[in-house]
Amino acid sequence: MNSNFNRRTFLKYTSLAAVGMQFLPFQGLRAAPSDRLRIAHIGLGGMGLNHLRWFANLPEAEIVALCDVDTVRTQEALVKLKEIHPDSKAQLYQDFRRVLERDDIDAVTIATPDHWHAQIAILAFQAGKDVYGEKPLSFSQKEGLWMLNSQRDTGKIFQMGTQIHAGDNYHRVAEIIQSGILGKIKTVRLWKTGEPPLIEKLNYQGPPSNLDWDMWLGPAPMADYAPEKCHFTYRYFMEYSGGVFQDFWCHIADIVWWSLGPEGLKKVKAVGEESDGVGDTPKWIDVDMKFKNLDLYWTSVRPDLPGEIGGSIGAYFEGSKGTLICDYSKREIRIDGKVMEDIPEIPKTIVRSPGHQQNFIDAVKARIQPESNLEYARQMVMPMHLAMISYKMGEELKWNSKKEEFKNNDQANQLLFRPYREKWNLIGI
Repeated sequence: MNSNFNRRTFLKYTSLAAVGMQFLPFQGLRAAPSDRLRIAHIGLGGMGLNHLRWFANLPEAEIVALCDVDTVRTQEALVKLKEIHPDSKAQLYQDFRRVLERDDIDAVTIATPDHWHAQIAILAFQAGKDVYGEKPLSFSQKEGLWMLNSQRDTGKIFQMGTQIHAGDNYHRVAEIIQSGILGKIKTVRLWKTGEPPLIEKLNYQGPPSNLDWDMWLGPAPMADYAPEKCHFTYRYFMEYSGGVFQDFWCHIADIVWWSLGPEGLKKVKAVGEESDGVGDTPKWIDVDMKFKNLDLYWTSVRPDLPGEIGGSIGAYFEGSKGTLICDYSKREIRIDGKVMEDIPEIPKTIVRSPGHQQNFIDAVKARIQPESNLEYARQMVMPMHLAMISYKMGEELKWNSKKEEFKNNDQANQLLFRPYREKWNLIGI
């Protein structure tokens, strides 16, 4: 890959990196081979295929490898890739370690289940690859710190896949709040409605021949195969993820960290109810967090708040002079009884994104950390991990933000990391 970044080419084709789930068909516009970022996709489920489509439609990207523990998925992904690039010579892999051995790969995307995120990213950094990794960054709190240390040690680039971050609405909300027109923001309320799907039973059976189940489990505890625990519905089992809360936290907490940068977390208290059926992630969860200068609340039910927007997911900022409610694409401001969508007098101070995936390519070529960089993402994700620990323990927990440990609670501190299954402890923790 040519390390010189062609800004003119970059600006010409940024429309191909549209935010969200809309994909433009490839139009035959490609950068020169020497100027393309050579990318491998690791994990090829629903989000992994989105990665493939997004990057395949960017002129400065070339997909050279596809990897999934399920060989059916790699074959399906190759078909999708060839619909965009019929001449693709992308190679297929079942073991991501073989991908990382290749010297001709510049970057990888990671769309595996949560419990694999950290180790693959760290090993990719060590192998000289830049990383575009899906939320929620890591399975545990300590893994996020290890990822950050490895990224700093290697000088690699990392972007977390919070695609909504690239949208104009979040940019504008951050500008409005940071302008101070709403006064001092002392309280923010977040919500995401919806329960996990009802999984009535686990149908234990031998894993299909196309799936390396032992590697799918990887660092997670050994378990018999049941299709309900694999692929998409893995997220509703605590061994691998944290349900609706962990799935959506990053998308809406992102606007809080961008606008306010909460610091000095003091305590967290989470209460909830376990899912119906055999899934064990929360059916609902309410979380109270107290930071140095901010109270943050999460609920699984839309609060009774003024405003016609922010349905199934949203954020509500309460300032001393006004309020702002928003979701991914809309916002409503209330000041002195006046309701408005925007305040034109507030200037645009935040550079707009060229698209989340294009921003990653931009950052790799310029060697500058991107919008949702690892340091930012870790700070935003950490309270989510702590809330899950409070939920598991059923008690309020006090947090030392400088030492990054719970105060006087050894049991809670043990939950900051789940030891890896020995066979799949690939980073020597």
